[in-house]
Amino acid sequence: MKSATRFLKRFACLALAAILSLTCLAACGGGEGGGGSGKTKLKVFLYMNDHEKEVYSAMVEKFKEAHADEVSDIEFQITTQSEYATTLTGMMTANDMPDVFYVGPERVKDYVSNGYVANLTPLLSSAGISTDDLPQGILDFYRYDGTNVGSGDLYALPKDASVFAYAYNKDLFDAAGVAYPDPSKPYTYEEFVSVLQQLTKDTNGDGEIDQWGASFADLYMLYQFIWSNDASFTSEDGKTITIDDPKFVDALQKYIDLTLKYQVTPTVEQDTALGPYQRWIAGQTGFYAAGTWDVASFMDPETFPYNWDLCYYPTMSSGKSYTWSGTVGFCVSEASEHKDLALQLISYLSTDPEGQKDLSGMTGNASVQVPNLLSLQDEFKQMVAGGTMTYPSNVDVIFNYLNGTGFAQGRMMETTYTPNTEWIDMFWEQLTDVKAGKRDINEFISSIKPEMQASLDKAWANAG
Repeated sequence: MKSATRFLKRFACLALAAILSLTCLAACGGGEGGGGSGKTKLKVFLYMNDHEKEVYSAMVEKFKEAHADEVSDIEFQITTQSEYATTLTGMMTANDMPDVFYVGPERVKDYVSNGYVANLTPLLSSAGISTDDLPQGILDFYRYDGTNVGSGDLYALPKDASVFAYAYNKDLFDAAGVAYPDPSKPYTYEEFVSVLQQLTKDTNGDGEIDQWGASFADLYMLYQFIWSNDASFTSEDGKTITIDDPKFVDALQKYIDLTLKYQVTPTVEQDTALGPYQRWIAGQTGFYAAGTWDVASFMDPETFPYNWDLCYYPTMSSGKSYTWSGTVGFCVSEASEHKDLALQLISYLSTDPEGQKDLSGMTGNASVQVPNLLSLQDEFKQMVAGGTMTYPSNVDVIFNYLNGTGFAQGRMMETTYTPNTEWIDMFWEQLTDVKAGKRDINEFISSIKPEMQASLDKAWANAG
């Protein structure tokens, strides 16, 4: 699940590029016939981490076996998210497209307009494949009517629907004598600060803090503060920078206060030396922004030898707990000579009940996501509750964010709806000095806003 700039730093842990098959395609436009056998060779190009790669490799092998009379081979090429866009652009330039690849919501319009992705609506209809059991709100991100994303024909099937939930280290709570977060409601900001203060400690008595309540995780924590305070980076149409909104400034101040005022997160220098992920794995922080794809590795005691669970992000003035929600979709290349078979593959990975059970761990207990299918959600939760599947007990946190239940709301980052991310990249780059106490928040906002607006204006102008 996972698209564009939203994932950034979190994916430093992803594996280096790997290719699972040494077979290469000589012809442009994807798959080709296999050695005169009449069978088809498909080319698939995706990004994923090591655990995902393992699970998806097994699924691709199952698909090959089930379609042995049609498929001679599947070249399953995997890279990191940071390298994916560059490599795919090279494929587009060379007119050597894979049969199956990822598209994020922010690229649907561009890819359709430039003829890179096939229209799935007639293909699905012809194949008799239904998407009724998928969340329609997620499907809408892959619809395009020639003018607007969100309506019209379908151009991708969701790999997954993902969110960040807040993970907490139960062992640190126990050691500090602090009650676990309430699984049915979030902290207020004030309650959150109090808990972080109790978890922040000098554990070895050397006079230096070596355990913190939380770590900086800008993209996956500051956003939550801003949204919960009824603020945003842009206007609703995505064309006006709104970071000078007092509610935005207030949320940013409260976020910075965690480090400079309350000293419950590592300093910028400390975070540079050892990042949020590494500190969480080392058992040095009480809370961590965990994506749904992180769960399997954190449930592995060799990776994370601590007891942990999920909870909601704290609330601000709105009283709602927000988190990032994202998706990435499987699409079929318009250049593919084997669209029908490629569609069968992505349908197996996205909509097939048995495939979704494999991916969610319901059959193999190696979850890389929660199930896409609405009809499997209750069974998934029952398996977790019954102990027949390894997963955090507070799994409702994830589903409530995904489904937008009550106070729990998932939201796409503003960059999903803008032509590029350059306008916000400068915000994150310059925020470091604010976090380090070297720059006043109000001065930062007044200085960076016109730069961001100019960049955003240029992006929209270039987009036509």
